[in-house]
Amino acid sequence: MQSKAATVDTYIDELPEERKEVMNKLRKIIKKNLPKGFKEGMGYGMMGWSVPHSIYPAGYHCNPSDPLPFMGIASQKNFVAVYHMGIYGDPKLSKWFVDEYAKLGIGKLDMGKSCLRFKNLSKIPYELIGELCTKMTVEDWIGKYEKALKR
Repeated sequence: MQSKAATVDTYIDELPEERKEVMNKLRKIIKKNLPKGFKEGMGYGMMGWSVPHSIYPAGYHCNPSDPLPFMGIASQKNFVAVYHMGIYGDPKLSKWFVDEYAKLGIGKLDMGKSCLRFKNLSKIPYELIGELCTKMTVEDWIGKYEKALKR
């Protein structure tokens, strides 16, 4: 479900009450832990953090008028999704996250290439997501992104 909301606050306001608390908590922990340089905004129908054109003028190769996306969170019909391009672009970071999640003993991880899906909202590992946010700087992400583009 993609939102047509123009701002993050509007996006959150449009959510059902039971999702607002979860999304606000995720937003707060991401903002607290994400390294400087990433900018919050709406993109692809969800809340997201990207590398702004002021830092990376080339933008996203699929649409250079868009900033380079890095992370997003979305309230989907049956789950809350956390998208993190670092776990897609860095196998070591992905392994670290999978291993740390397993140590929590909260069930099977539902994970795609860059997507973490949480159907049981009471089992979202906020602290682990916060730690994940600290693992990649803007410069790290640009480097990984450009290296992948050259392939």
